[in-house]
Amino acid sequence: MRMETKQLKQIQKKIGIKFHNDSLLANAFIHRSYLNENKLVDLPSNERLEFLGDACLELAASEFLYSQYPDEPEGVLTNYRSALVNTVSLAESSRQLDLGKYLLLSRGEDAGGGRNSDYLLANTFEALLGAIYIDQGYTQVVEIVRKYVLSKLDAIIEQQSHRDPKSKLQEFTQAEYSMTPEYEILSDWGPDHDKTFRVAVKVGDKTIGIGTGTSKQRAELEAANVALEKLTPSQVPVDTE
Repeated sequence: MRMETKQLKQIQKKIGIKFHNDSLLANAFIHRSYLNENKLVDLPSNERLEFLGDACLELAASEFLYSQYPDEPEGVLTNYRSALVNTVSLAESSRQLDLGKYLLLSRGEDAGGGRNSDYLLANTFEALLGAIYIDQGYTQVVEIVRKYVLSKLDAIIEQQSHRDPKSKLQEFTQAEYSMTPEYEILSDWGPDHDKTFRVAVKVGDKTIGIGTGTSKQRAELEAANVALEKLTPSQVPVDTE
């Protein structure tokens, strides 16, 4: 089973790009779980495209920030970039384009909410950037990144969401509950040189965010980001006794 021509046209219309190679575009939406149930598919998973798209995204964001903020030090630019390209931000970009609708997933992954998973949506957005880079070149990647990622920067600066999310979360929980958040590794998978970690952040015995990343630090940052996205004092029932 392959993605239908109608779906490919819909995606191209959404992003405003006509692909030369439709198979390359289709490849960006193949999750590894799908291949486990569809052995005859003649395309690989989207992970290699994701790897390439991640590099393109980092470069596009870095070039933009370097040019637009000539007086800001490296540390500030790094924080801006991290806020722009983290999992929560890229999942939001993916939802803007409704990319989850086109993901090819296993039945189990689909039933488990994979189409709305921040982690899978962010990966799909990066895979799409990788496909655009190969098919259209770097200039088109920059256009997509500017429209769907870099456009968030003003709001990020205004809301100070570029600050280290772990520090922000700690300030919040200490002010509200006199408690420090703790991070717990829920699972990890992959070879030693390419592991992925799933981490929960807790206040007391309450899990307030879960993040996934290619290092413990990245997973913790994503967990803190997820927690900050949904936190208000009234939304975190914590037993402080």
